[in-house]
Amino acid sequence: MFTHLSSEEDPMASKVKKAQTKKKGPVQSQSKVVAKKKAAPKRSSTKSQGVASGTRNPSTKTKTTSTPKTKKPAQQRSRTAAMPELRIGDSAPAFSLPDDTGHIVNSSELRGKKVVVYFYPKDDTPGCTTEACSFRDGIQELRKSGALVFGVSADSVSSHRKFSDKFQLNFPLLSDESKAMIQAYGVWKEKSLYGRKYMGIERTTVVINEDGTIRKIFPKVKVNGHFAEVLQALR
Repeated sequence: MFTHLSSEEDPMASKVKKAQTKKKGPVQSQSKVVAKKKAAPKRSSTKSQGVASGTRNPSTKTKTTSTPKTKKPAQQRSRTAAMPELRIGDSAPAFSLPDDTGHIVNSSELRGKKVVVYFYPKDDTPGCTTEACSFRDGIQELRKSGALVFGVSADSVSSHRKFSDKFQLNFPLLSDESKAMIQAYGVWKEKSLYGRKYMGIERTTVVINEDGTIRKIFPKVKVNGHFAEVLQALR
């Protein structure tokens, strides 16, 4: 009674086959996507292995081989330490500096006279004031010895003027703001205070003969009793 239809003839069968074919298509595409997703971790794992193996960008090596910053200060200290120091009998370095009135003092004009040059750190400080006042009070004895005295620091002319007026100093103070004379006489040195190192003037007195040669050098001066030492050196 019922007629048997082949799958090719049965429209319902063909529809079922088509539906199955469509379902298989997305399944295959999903498997490809899964395969791609699995491949992606392999690439990331390769990168992580590269990092773990110690592989670095060459530019990173160039940055790590930069010159240390500590070399420049070390070179500056070595140049300062290598500066030759004056000795007795050497020719005193020439100088030309303004005094506390603005008048220029040239060493060439001082030939034929004994000269006392004392270097001090700073105007109107306790030790420097004591030293200046000792030369002030003994100026007549210095003159009897035929000597002139000059104080030298890196302070300005105006600072010298105030310092001189305040303590009524009766001799010139030379202003060496460029530190040319200070360095030429070898008194710009490394100092230490409470463990901190810095550059500054080492308190020093130089006695110069009439012919411009160095007669006596007093390094690291202690101000108490120093004037008597200078007076003795002039005799």
